[in-house]
Amino acid sequence: MNEKRPTDVAGAIESILFIHGEPMAERVLANVLGVSKKQTTAGLEELGKRLEGRGLMLVEKEGEWQLVTHPDHAPFVEALLKDQHAEELSRAALETMSVIAYKGPMTRAEIEYIRGVNSSFSLRTLLLRGLVERVENEEDSRSFLYRASFDFLRYLGLARLSDLPEYEALQKSTEIIQEQPPENP
Repeated sequence: MNEKRPTDVAGAIESILFIHGEPMAERVLANVLGVSKKQTTAGLEELGKRLEGRGLMLVEKEGEWQLVTHPDHAPFVEALLKDQHAEELSRAALETMSVIAYKGPMTRAEIEYIRGVNSSFSLRTLLLRGLVERVENEEDSRSFLYRASFDFLRYLGLARLSDLPEYEALQKSTEIIQEQPPENP
C-alpha cells in the first residue's frame, strides 16, 4: 500500500486513470492510493461530478473504471484518428512493431524493457491501426500480451511471422541471450 495518501482522492484517481489508459478495478485504485474502498468510491463519485460537461467522462463496467472521451465529441476524435491513420508510422511505432513481431506475444513492460522507453503511445497507435492486438495474459491477469495481428501479416503480404526477414536467426540469437546468465564484473 502507498504510504503517502492523497489530499484530493478524486484528482489522484483522475491522474491514475489518465496515465493508465485502460480500465482499472476499484480495489486496485484503493490499493495504489493507500485509501479505503469507501474513500475510493467517494473519489470516483466526485470525479464523475467534476467531469460533467467536460470533454472526458468516467465509465464503469463490472467494477472497473476508465476515463473516456465524451460521446458528443466523437466526430472530432474520429477526425483526428483518421488523420493519424493517413500518416506514416513514427520511428518509435515501427520499432515497437518490430519488437512485437519478432519477440511477441509480450507484455508492455517487456516491450518497454527492450526499447528502454515508454511505449504506451506507440502501442496505442499500433492498436488503433489494427497492426497489433491485445490479448489476456494467462500468467498474470493484471497485464495484457501484445502480438502481431492478421492485418499486420496481410499488410506485409506474409503468410506467417516466420516469413519475416531473418526471423529464425533473430529467434535463435535472442534464445541464446536469454539462456546465458550475465557475466559477473
